[in-house]
Amino acid sequence: MARAGLTAQRVTEAAADLADTVGFENMTVSALARSFGVKDASLYSHVRNLKDLRERVALLAAGELADHIAAAVAGRSGRDAMAAFANAYREYALAHPGRYAATQVRLDPAVLAESTAYARNIELTHAMLRAYDLAEPDLTDAGRLLRSAFHGYITLEANGGFGHSRDVRASWGRALDALHFTLEHWRTGCTTDPEGSA
Repeated sequence: MARAGLTAQRVTEAAADLADTVGFENMTVSALARSFGVKDASLYSHVRNLKDLRERVALLAAGELADHIAAAVAGRSGRDAMAAFANAYREYALAHPGRYAATQVRLDPAVLAESTAYARNIELTHAMLRAYDLAEPDLTDAGRLLRSAFHGYITLEANGGFGHSRDVRASWGRALDALHFTLEHWRTGCTTDPEGSA
């Protein structure tokens, strides 16, 4: 019988695969049920609703991303670690667009508390940045810079936003060089007024 063997984990993994195929926002309980050959009601024994399903996919994806990054940065430091981190982040996002989109959704603190996945991503980011002799609040500021740069570049790349013939991988490499330079020359305690005055 098609519904035999269904578990919350299996349903979540199938939902993540579906998200990669049709897009995270287009993933529905009905579409997932059809992929299993069951009625929607059969899935509600394992997930509460669409919101719960999407939260489960987000936690799954965050854990996978952390594992991918951790394996890439192991034994590296400085620019090598930052580049390995960035490349692993980009690889995962481009290979799993639906999963990656799920990691960008803001989750309730109670949901985040159910898993260490998001905390691991933050820990990996901070561990890499500490090699640049950064401490709070610079860790947070630099982490936001990297996340914004990675996400912006990857989103434009995935959407075909770079129309120039220049190889996007070459530009990515130069962007990483620039980020490394910025991190190496980070001035602790330096603040700039958002309006433009120091």
